[in-house]
Amino acid sequence: MKDKKQLLIRALRCAFPHTLPILAGFLFLGITYGIYMNVSGFSFWYPCLMSLTIFAGSMEFVAVNLLQGAFNPLQALAMTLMINARHLFYGISMLDKYRGSGWKKFYLIFGMCDESFSINCTAELPQGVDRGWFMFFVTLLNHFYWFLGATLGGIFGSLIHFNTEGLEFVMTAMFVVIFMEQWLKKKEHKNELAGLLLSLCCLLVFGAESFMIPAMLAILAALTGLQERLQKGENSL
Repeated sequence: MKDKKQLLIRALRCAFPHTLPILAGFLFLGITYGIYMNVSGFSFWYPCLMSLTIFAGSMEFVAVNLLQGAFNPLQALAMTLMINARHLFYGISMLDKYRGSGWKKFYLIFGMCDESFSINCTAELPQGVDRGWFMFFVTLLNHFYWFLGATLGGIFGSLIHFNTEGLEFVMTAMFVVIFMEQWLKKKEHKNELAGLLLSLCCLLVFGAESFMIPAMLAILAALTGLQERLQKGENSL
């Protein structure tokens, strides 16, 4: 029992520093979302419960308009699939990492978001830290940050009035920082350059509104091919 407790503490201590940039972004955007819900006429219970059960920031913002419009579940389903389709690719790439994590796998699947995926996919863990518990605490902490921000925004939204235009850029800036951190950690940048080049090509071909899914398919295919080449090169040595 004592060993398990120490295992959990080590995993939590290792996970928390990785989530600090997410804390800043999620708390800020979560408060903005809570305020947006409040000024749209919803009680603080709505952002509180939605952030707890949905945990999909972009979709939660879109859900405000869906709740205010006519009841149309098919439209809501199609909108959700279109906005969150990228998680299909996240899930495929995390199959090996989630294997053997036991009951934690269910929460890891539910709580996967862009930020948790970025950390769990790339983090290098020190010796003695269990990866399953590390990923669990990363997901749990990020979930809590968003829940806390949304709830606070819903509660204090009626007391705060300011222009929230442009606040969504916080998440873009955070991903740039995460990308640069990974760039500086590695000596070779074939994967990063391939991702940038393919994303740019898809942006030019499909446009800003539709390039995301084609870009992710192209990146998935390219990285799979690169991985196979690297493995063949290692086996030939």
